[in-house]
Amino acid sequence: MENLNILIGSTYEQGFIRFGRFFKVYTQAAPEYRGLPSDLQKLYVKNESGEMVPYSAFMTMEKALGPNEITRYNLYNSAAIRGLPAPGYTSGDAIKAIKEVAKEQLPRGYDIGWEGLTYDEASRGSESIYIFAIVLIFVYFVLAAQYESFLLPFAVILSLPVGVFGSFILLKGMGLANDVYAQIGVIMLVGLLGKNAVLIVEFAVQKRKQGGASILEAAIEGSRARFRPILMTSFAFIAGLVPLVMASGAGAIGNRTIGGSAWEVCL
Repeated sequence: MENLNILIGSTYEQGFIRFGRFFKVYTQAAPEYRGLPSDLQKLYVKNESGEMVPYSAFMTMEKALGPNEITRYNLYNSAAIRGLPAPGYTSGDAIKAIKEVAKEQLPRGYDIGWEGLTYDEASRGSESIYIFAIVLIFVYFVLAAQYESFLLPFAVILSLPVGVFGSFILLKGMGLANDVYAQIGVIMLVGLLGKNAVLIVEFAVQKRKQGGASILEAAIEGSRARFRPILMTSFAFIAGLVPLVMASGAGAIGNRTIGGSAWEVCL
């Protein structure tokens, strides 16, 4: 088979330099001896005795149907499938659906593999959830060191889930996906909510330490004193998000997702 591969295809033998250039030398049969399938039976190969034997002496040919191209993935025969998630669904939802269908429908010995960005997303899985959890723990310890208490940071952190829940409700209502743009908007939202909660808690702590007020009185006084600054900040934030929510044209989906995920809670 190696001899036949050389005759029909080619093999690199050596190279030489002439006229200041390097030339490669390939060995193969002349075009007139490999132009038709029937020409294969006219080719010869040397046996163990040194005699030239035609391929027709031990080889027959027959026509058969087969694919024009065979694609492989990791040395396995494969078929490439490309698609996009339906409107309102994320790429993570599409990956999950493909895995479920493949598990139910593919016969034994068949499997699926991912390429490109989908490979990174499928291999990482829910890595973003763990990242958010680590960041939340880090923020908790920073607030605990600032207030010198392990309980006061919970007053700040517990104000975040309500706002995040509201952003997901708006995304669902607008038919937008929870993609990387939505997560960027959630990060901006968490920053605003955390700042507002820090302002209230900081003022309430000072009121309790200096004025000797009860916990309820300090919380009410802190909310009353910081109500106007919080409203001013929120309205300014809303005004900055209006162009994103009303965006159109190229990139409008990403802009609307970023703005919409943070706009709902501010409203």
